[in-house]
Amino acid sequence: MRFLLDSTVLIDHLNGADEAEGFLRTHAHDSCISVITVNEVLAGSEVSAVESHELLLDQFVCLQVDKLIAKASAALRRQHRWKLADSIQAALALANGVKLVTRNHRHFRPAVHSFVIVPYQLSGERRR
Repeated sequence: MRFLLDSTVLIDHLNGADEAEGFLRTHAHDSCISVITVNEVLAGSEVSAVESHELLLDQFVCLQVDKLIAKASAALRRQHRWKLADSIQAALALANGVKLVTRNHRHFRPAVHSFVIVPYQLSGERRR
C-alpha cells in the first residue's frame, strides 16, 4: 500500500469528478481506506446508493484504529488543532508509512505535511 484515500477523493469519484477518477484509475491497486473514510462516504450517501457505495469501499483494504493510533491521533489534535477525523487519518497514514491522498488542502497542506498528497483540485477551487 502506498496511499490512504481520504473521503474527499472517493466522494469526488462518486460525484463523477474526472480528476478523482483519473487518480483512482492509476492508483486504486496501491490504495487503502480507513474506518473514517467508510463512515464519511456512507453517511453522505443516499439510501438507494448505500449498497453500491459499500461495494466500492469493500474493494480496498481498510486500516483499523487501535489504541496506538488513538494516542498518536490525540497528539496530532493537540499539535495541529485538527478535528478527530482528520487527526485519525493523519495518524493512520504516518503509522502505516503511506501518503494521505486528499483534496482537503485547508487542513492538510503538503508544504507543511510531507505525508500528504493533494493530487488535484476541482475547477473553481482555490488552493490556500
